[in-house]
Amino acid sequence: MMNIQSEIARFEDTLQEYVVFKDFLYQLSPKEWREERERRRMKEKANKFNSDNKEEKSVQSKGSGKDIQESQDKGRRRIASTTKHSSFDITNVEPSTSRTPSQILSRKESFKLSRVSSRQTVKSQQSRKPSVQIAPSEEKISSELSDEDDDEVPELYFTDPHQLLQLFTELEEQNLSLIQNSQETEETLDELRHTLESTRNKMDREIEQLKMLAITLQANIVKEEETAADLELKARVFSFGEYKADVQDKMLVSLHRKVLEVYRRCIGENEANLGTLQMLTVIEHQLDDLLECLERVPPGKIEQAEKAKEKERRMRMREEKIRQQRQLQEERLQRALARAQADVKKKTGRRLIFRSEPPAFKEKEDEDQGLIDKEKEELLYYFT
Repeated sequence: MMNIQSEIARFEDTLQEYVVFKDFLYQLSPKEWREERERRRMKEKANKFNSDNKEEKSVQSKGSGKDIQESQDKGRRRIASTTKHSSFDITNVEPSTSRTPSQILSRKESFKLSRVSSRQTVKSQQSRKPSVQIAPSEEKISSELSDEDDDEVPELYFTDPHQLLQLFTELEEQNLSLIQNSQETEETLDELRHTLESTRNKMDREIEQLKMLAITLQANIVKEEETAADLELKARVFSFGEYKADVQDKMLVSLHRKVLEVYRRCIGENEANLGTLQMLTVIEHQLDDLLECLERVPPGKIEQAEKAKEKERRMRMREEKIRQQRQLQEERLQRALARAQADVKKKTGRRLIFRSEPPAFKEKEDEDQGLIDKEKEELLYYFT
C-alpha cells in the first residue's frame, strides 16, 4: 500500500509539473488562438449542458424506480472495476492524438476515482499511524485538478520545440529593443530635464532683470512726474500774468531761436518750417535713438572714446595753461618795460623810519620774600 501511495504522490507531482508547463505554454500561445479555444470550449460546455438536461428529462419521463436502481448498481460496479485497475492504467498513458475523446474521458474519470480512493486510504492510515504524513502538495494538486473540466481535451498550439525557440528569440529581441528604447528615452528625458533647468534659470535671470528695469522705470516715472509738476507750476505762473505780454513774446522768440539752432546742429535745416514744440519732439526722438545706440555700443569702444575725450580735454587744459603762462609772462615783460621806460622819481626829505621802543622795565626780586616762601613750604611739608 505504501508503494501505491508513493507512486500516486510521484504521479501527482509529475502531473503538477505538467500542469505548470501547460499553463506556461498556454500563456505563450497567440491571443487569437486562445480566444478561439475559449469560444469552442464554451460552446462545447453549452452543448453538453443541453444534452445532459435532455437526457435527464428523458430518463425522468420514461424510466421507473427499478430502472434507476439498476443504473445506479451499474455505475457502482463500473467504479469498482475502474478502482481496481487505476494504478496500472496511469503508467500506460499514451498521447492524446492516438486515442479517441471517449477513451480520454474514461481515463480521466478513472484517474479521478483512483485519486479519491487513494485519498481515502491515506486518511484511514493516518488515523491508524499518525507518523505517516501526506505531502502538502497533494491538497493543492487535488484542488487544482478538481477545478478543471473533466471533459476538456488537452490541446496545445505548439507542435515543435523549434517554435518555442523561435518565440523565445523574438521575445528576447523585443526585450532588447525595449531596453534600448527605454535607454534612449531616458537619455532624451535627461536632455529635456537639462534643457528645462537651463531654460528655467535663464527665465529667472530675465525676470530679475525685468524687475530691476521695472523699478528703474518707476523711479524715472516719479522723476518725470515731479519735473512735469514743476513745469506745470511754471507754466501757470507764466500764464497768470506775472510777466507782461511783450516780455513773453520776446522770451518765446528767444526760445524759438535757441531751439532752431539746436535743431540745425543735431538734425539739419528746418525745411518743413516746424514749430518750436515739433522741433523739440524731433530732438527728443533723436536723443532717444542716440541713447539706444549708445546702449548697443560695446563697452570697449565706449571706454576708448572716453579715453580719447579725456586725452583731448587734458591737452586743451595744458594748452590753456601754457597760454595763460605766456600771457602772464607778457604782462610781466610789459610792466618791466613800462617801469624801465618811466621817469626816475627822486625822493626828497628824510626817509621815514619806525620809532625806537622804550627800554623794558625789570622788577627787582626781594630776597626776604624768597626766604619767607621757603619757610612756608617747609612748614607745609613737615606739619601737614
